[in-house]
Amino acid sequence: MRRAADMWPFRPTARYAATLAEALRTETIGGVVMLAATGAALVWANVDLAGYTALRETRIGPEWLHLDMELFRWAQNGLLTIFFFVAGLEVKEEFVHGELAHLRKAALPIVASLSGMVVPAVVYVLVSWGAEDAGRGWAIPTATDIAFALAVLAVTASAMPAALRAFLLTCAVVDDLGAITIIALFYTEHLDVAALLGGAALIGAYGYLQRRHVTALWLLVPLAVGAWYLVELSGVHATVAGVALGLLTRVRPAGEERRSPSEAADHHLRPVSAGLAVPVFAFLSAGVKLDGSSLGAIFSDRVVLGVVTGLVLGKFLGVFGGAWLSVRLGLARLSEELHWRDMAAVSLLAGIGFTVSLLIGNLAYSADQERVEAITVGILVASLVASVLAAVLLHIRVRKRRIAQDDV
Repeated sequence: MRRAADMWPFRPTARYAATLAEALRTETIGGVVMLAATGAALVWANVDLAGYTALRETRIGPEWLHLDMELFRWAQNGLLTIFFFVAGLEVKEEFVHGELAHLRKAALPIVASLSGMVVPAVVYVLVSWGAEDAGRGWAIPTATDIAFALAVLAVTASAMPAALRAFLLTCAVVDDLGAITIIALFYTEHLDVAALLGGAALIGAYGYLQRRHVTALWLLVPLAVGAWYLVELSGVHATVAGVALGLLTRVRPAGEERRSPSEAADHHLRPVSAGLAVPVFAFLSAGVKLDGSSLGAIFSDRVVLGVVTGLVLGKFLGVFGGAWLSVRLGLARLSEELHWRDMAAVSLLAGIGFTVSLLIGNLAYSADQERVEAITVGILVASLVASVLAAVLLHIRVRKRRIAQDDV
């Protein structure tokens, strides 16, 4: 008689797991999974809001460790730490091997990214001026969702020059570093200095072991988890620990190593980030009621309107204007492969805030759930508008490039 396990038509194996992990390392699949999670959250919240809210607010974790948190907070403070750790690895790789390693090449995306954070904040302040508690949300439109933006670029314009993707990736990496700095400086409600110093000590020990070429996971992983725990207790957002640990991970192979610890960590954790951390956070964050009232808040609530305007208009003006100004002043140069119309399209992509904007929105208005829901709707609408506009413009640019190549 055949066993039940033998009769099951699909049995996961190491080969299937490896194939799935490899797929999740691509921006396209990661973006699709995140969109699916967002769609599922919106459907559930609009069919059974009470059930969705009950799941979101379910508390788990050991109380004696002060970790009895809602599922939403576990996703926000725990799972997103993996996302920001991977972002930290990307920043370090860019500084050592990528665009940021060469000042002349790095100037264009750095200036564009910094301008792309300042201008949206200014646009937000101008639009929301005078609204109640508007000052808490100025940082919401400063963020770009790297996974979502790269996914749209990969789907709509894979034929575009690699330099365009490198520009967007570098902008998003600098943007992530800026976002986590803003979170640490402006969204820390209380501070336990002893816990923060303990977390810093463990992060320092992790960095020291990396410099000493120690690769023993039984030692590095507990240090990383301990650092996350102490930073979480300190009141500083725990994702800061993720970025710090990523930045301290060694990016150059030593001795007989086939790949660096950074490359190995990215290889193993990127699928976890794209397939679990970000989708779960999106699922537990994006579930809001979509009706005439919530959609109308985009125009009636100046805070929400400021977020939408900041992401769609402010990001475009900031990224494109910063790039143009840096070239105009002679600080940087535009790649010969690119045209300013290409830069305009990718500047629109920077308006996809999503993951980090949702995080900052929840931190800024944690005590006002109604405002959080309204801002969430605004972020979703702004990200959708930015992605559609960018996709259309990129499609036009791809078609014109093909026509020009055929004429040659």
